[in-house]
Amino acid sequence: MFIKIDRNTDSTYIYKQIYQGIKESILNEKIHSNEKLPPKRVLADELNVSVNSVSNAYEQLLAEGYIYTVERKGYYVENIAQFIEKEDVIKNKLPDDLKEEWMDKKGWLSLSHMTADISIFPFKEWMKQQQQAIQQYKRELSEITHHQGPYIVRKTICRMLALSRGVHCEPEQIIIGAGTQLLVRQLMAIQDKQKIIAMENPGYARNYNLLRNMHFKVLPIPLDEQGINMEEVEASNANFVFVTPSHQFPTGRIMPISRRIELLNWAIQTNDRYIVEDDYDSEFKYETDNIPSLQSLDRHHRVIYMGTFSKTMLPGMRVSYMVLPPELLREYRENYHDLMQPSNSLILYTLHYFIESGEYTKHLKRMNHQYETRRKILIKHLQMRFGKKVQIEDIPAGLHFLARFHSEKGYQEIEERAREIKLEVYSMRRFMLKDNFEEKNRIDLVLGFANISEENIPEAVERLYQVF
Repeated sequence: MFIKIDRNTDSTYIYKQIYQGIKESILNEKIHSNEKLPPKRVLADELNVSVNSVSNAYEQLLAEGYIYTVERKGYYVENIAQFIEKEDVIKNKLPDDLKEEWMDKKGWLSLSHMTADISIFPFKEWMKQQQQAIQQYKRELSEITHHQGPYIVRKTICRMLALSRGVHCEPEQIIIGAGTQLLVRQLMAIQDKQKIIAMENPGYARNYNLLRNMHFKVLPIPLDEQGINMEEVEASNANFVFVTPSHQFPTGRIMPISRRIELLNWAIQTNDRYIVEDDYDSEFKYETDNIPSLQSLDRHHRVIYMGTFSKTMLPGMRVSYMVLPPELLREYRENYHDLMQPSNSLILYTLHYFIESGEYTKHLKRMNHQYETRRKILIKHLQMRFGKKVQIEDIPAGLHFLARFHSEKGYQEIEERAREIKLEVYSMRRFMLKDNFEEKNRIDLVLGFANISEENIPEAVERLYQVF
């Protein structure tokens, strides 16, 4: 039987050695189709193992289709198709261009706009609300929930949005998904590919690339002092305009009321125009009250509101939502009525209790205080260290700001040097949707402060100074 037993291994795995030996013999055609295998007791004696070990091996081979049984006659080899071997394929080897390199983040400091500080997340309170969710929603957790998300969770989010962002909607209009990108894909997948999309430039490159890969015509629209340039929007003949009015990404500018009204007036000129409002970090506003959402001004159901818990909770939770106008909601339901809700139901029910208990509001207040302090400290140290060589767009909102540095170095040199000294930082080049961003003697960086501790800010600024 061409089987060798390694007796130095755990005896419970002897049957696996028998199974593996017979399987390889069958696949290598050392044992032929319809050939009878030795009786279990005979093979057990030959290998000096227990009958149970042989029996378990035979049963596994039978379950996988390598052998069959004939009543009162024994076990036989199945007629199995043979693998076709191609000489140009190296068996079980991943091509080098698909391999990933694991990066050790030890010693790194982050001025990234994408991270959040989990050290101030109230895990104890979250676990308490999770326990309540398990107790109260055991039956619901055993079932597949509504494709838009559990109604009770949507109702809670709806009430929260009305109070904090002035959003006008019903729970039925809310779609919960595992990230904003997934929701954008779902929304745009049911649109005519002839639709034209306008996006802020600089802007959110992930959505830009997503929509281009979906074969839409996507037009980057430049910004002026008030936000997206309306003359260019008008000239674009766009059907959808993607904007971040409460804290433009990545410049941080806040769209004033006059531009908001212009944008809403643009949307009602024809029946097929919509504004996608990405309200990605509107919860963070310092020194003044929050800016109301663009959707709160919408009188004609032309704004698709999008929000996320990635900035306020934990990025890895992947809970986002969008609020659809009635006509688009009807279209969405017709196309996605059989879609399975992608978000974790336990997390959603826990989020419901976390908000209802007031813990979410408390957490937001703590984060706003913490982040406002870090923001001020970071700006102070930048100004002290760089002096007149830095100009900061000091807009008290969000989790990042734009800083312009006087430098004779180019973007590639700056980015490479930052990696060398273990400083995570992103330049404006990353967010330009069209054309290379290069201005002589000037480097624009998008600096985040959510995941840098106060005591590490001086060191991070010093490393940044070394970069320049």
